[in-house]
Amino acid sequence: MGDVIYTTVAGKIKPLLDKIKTVGVPPKVTNAWLKTIGFTSSNDGSLIGVLKVAQLIDGSQVPTPLWQKFRGSEGPTALAEGIRTGYAELYGVYPDAHERPNVDLENVFSQSSKAGKQAITKAVATFKNLAKEADFSKNNSEVPAEAQHFETSTLHAPVEMKAPLKPRSSAPNLHIDVQVHISADASLDQIDQIFASMAKHLYGA
Repeated sequence: MGDVIYTTVAGKIKPLLDKIKTVGVPPKVTNAWLKTIGFTSSNDGSLIGVLKVAQLIDGSQVPTPLWQKFRGSEGPTALAEGIRTGYAELYGVYPDAHERPNVDLENVFSQSSKAGKQAITKAVATFKNLAKEADFSKNNSEVPAEAQHFETSTLHAPVEMKAPLKPRSSAPNLHIDVQVHISADASLDQIDQIFASMAKHLYGA
């Protein structure tokens, strides 16, 4: 994460985001532009870094496609997307970082930065105020892609398996229906072992 990103005016994050939705898209976000929309304090310039970490502007302070998306009906969801990207290291430690207590966030920021306690505290306040304006409920990136289909509390997976074909005989054909209930806590290795064991007993593999 490197140096932590923070603003000294975290309480102005919401007013700025609200303003972005109602004013035109600037060619570039600068201190001068902030003043034209009412953010005239000398400390308001620190809000530019917040827009960067939220992926609303790029390294040259030019609005990104996410800026336009944020201005639409899916604004809070778009902001959540930008926050997850900008705070990727934090979300790598806590996938639910936006719900974590301050002490957990402070620990992560402290481990990845040489900033002092005051800066860390402001970084946490910045993140909290930013995340408060986002909607993470529609964002599934906190669930690894390969595990998204196991995200319910209990997985009901009807599995149909047929015994291998055998030479015709007078014995009736065997047809087996198996329903597997797998806990959401099960790892992918455990799930593989369950199906491998089933295959062994059903197919003799």
